Amino acid sequence: MRLILASSSPRRRELLAQIGLAFDVIPAHIDETRRASEDPTAYVQRLALEKARAIQALHPDAFILGADTTVEIDGHALEKPTDRADAERMLRALSGRIHHVHSGIALFSPHVQRTHLETTSVMFDPIDETELQHYLDSDEPYDKAGAYGIQGYAARWIPRIDGDYFNVMGLPLAATVRLLKELN
Repeated sequence: MRLILASSSPRRRELLAQIGLAFDVIPAHIDETRRASEDPTAYVQRLALEKARAIQALHPDAFILGADTTVEIDGHALEKPTDRADAERMLRALSGRIHHVHSGIALFSPHVQRTHLETTSVMFDPIDETELQHYLDSDEPYDKAGAYGIQGYAARWIPRIDGDYFNVMGLPLAATVRLLKELN
């Protein structure tokens, strides 16, 4: 049966391809605005469901994978930064602290729906001012939740994680495969 990724994220495409899955990509064009006082975990779960539902309506006989990821610190979601000042604010908040990365997954088949929430704790070392400015001068922080990617330059600040590494990249692969197996 056909698998459709309801996302325009190049990173999610790369991750699914890395584990050998054949799939099509059809971005779900939904409103991704976070609701007032919406908890970060509820937010990613809602978006994953809405993405999957939007594509399932168009392709009811396919397997549909919706996913969304955010970074949380002190109960606040850090989405993609809007500009340099926003990226700097986020990275200063993460510096020398532990934060959480949450991914919601929704996998729909024609008759069954499964959801999953994955959380990974990430420790950041203190970020040196020179390194911070160098990083902000690059293109890297501006298209990632929390203004960093674990697989890029920011890896130098991450001495430890507790949880799924791929979750921090944007899609917990082991959990995704488990859901696919549940749906056969």
